[in-house]
Amino acid sequence: MAFPYMEAVVGFMIFVYIFETYLDLRQHGALKLPTLPKPLMGVISQEKFEKSRAYSLDKSHFHFVHELVIILMDSAILYFGILPWFWKRSGELLVHFGLNAENEIFHTLAFLAGFMVWSQITDLPFSLYSTFVIEARHGFNKQTIWLFFRDMIKGIVLSVVIGPPIVAAIIVIVQKGGPYLAIYLWAFMFVLSLVMMTFYPILIAPLFNKFTPLPDGELRVKIENLASSLKFPLKKLFVIDGSTRSSHSNAYMYGFFKNKRIVLYDTLIQQCKNDEEVVAVIAHELGHWKLNHTVYSFIAIQILTFLQFGGYTLVRNSKDLFQSFGFDTQPVLIGLILFQHTVIPLQHLVNFVLNLVSRAFEFQADAFAKKLGYGSALRAGLVKLQEENLSAMNTDPWYSAYHYSHPPLAERLAAIDEPDKKAD
Repeated sequence: MAFPYMEAVVGFMIFVYIFETYLDLRQHGALKLPTLPKPLMGVISQEKFEKSRAYSLDKSHFHFVHELVIILMDSAILYFGILPWFWKRSGELLVHFGLNAENEIFHTLAFLAGFMVWSQITDLPFSLYSTFVIEARHGFNKQTIWLFFRDMIKGIVLSVVIGPPIVAAIIVIVQKGGPYLAIYLWAFMFVLSLVMMTFYPILIAPLFNKFTPLPDGELRVKIENLASSLKFPLKKLFVIDGSTRSSHSNAYMYGFFKNKRIVLYDTLIQQCKNDEEVVAVIAHELGHWKLNHTVYSFIAIQILTFLQFGGYTLVRNSKDLFQSFGFDTQPVLIGLILFQHTVIPLQHLVNFVLNLVSRAFEFQADAFAKKLGYGSALRAGLVKLQEENLSAMNTDPWYSAYHYSHPPLAERLAAIDEPDKKAD
């Protein structure tokens, strides 16, 4: 008797939904607490706490509805055989337009086109409500409805331009890969990731945001001096117009080898009280670079990607797997989709471990900035950003341990406030 893959996958999806909903309920209870956690009393103003509490509860209520709709749709798609039905209909559509449905690349692209339309339609109401109701209600949304749809159309066009060559390449690699398939797939994705990391910030990101050099002044001098003192090969320093879409703030770095760039959101500069707080945030980010966190993360992703492709090669010819989900053929893309569903338990475990590592990296980057003399400024900057972004002040320990890639503010402040350990 064949193993019931489909029933097992749907069953585990529902189990994960129930477990994560339990964690969401715990976090919702924490968000309803009327007082700040003790470590943040006297640090966060009561006014900001009340605003943060209202914002977090709004997002929590929305999250419950969104997740319920997603699990119902995803379970129905798998359990009622909508996936194989959609695959067959996409082939019939090709025949209708005089194309060869036996050509797997054409068939796959037609399937993905239909899937993209479906995803856009089903996700649009939630995106609109999140942006123009919740975010707007709490003063974060700055974009117009025209800008929203313009960004969406740009994203669709980019998918249509970039997606087909990548999909076609993957199909050809799987068809021709033979015993070294996992290596070929990993090598292709490795090169693709390098290409995207190189060209995304240069060619794609500017389609959505305006990047301008940080004006000459004290802030620029301080950041350049900090980068120079750490031998960080800073080539360009940009400000991005994040305020055209949202009041949320951020900063990030990108680039390879001797060609590094730093990007500051204009909202980050506006929200921090002084230049020293902005520089402290950058010192934290540079800590990730100096401590090789980006390298370790990249290596971990490559190892996991290779292992995933290795697992895929073991099941891609399993007729039982395809038949369990209602397929009488074994298309490459469908095989990848089904494999991803079958390893959901392992993916959740891996994500949990990666979050643990990420939180450890954040503490280390904070300690690095503190060692450079930015402890007080970083502390003030983190508090200011927490207030201005109305981030959750009360967090359930189980929820944060499972979901958070960054430690809660109270934990980060406690670590910064710890006296430096002196060597004997």
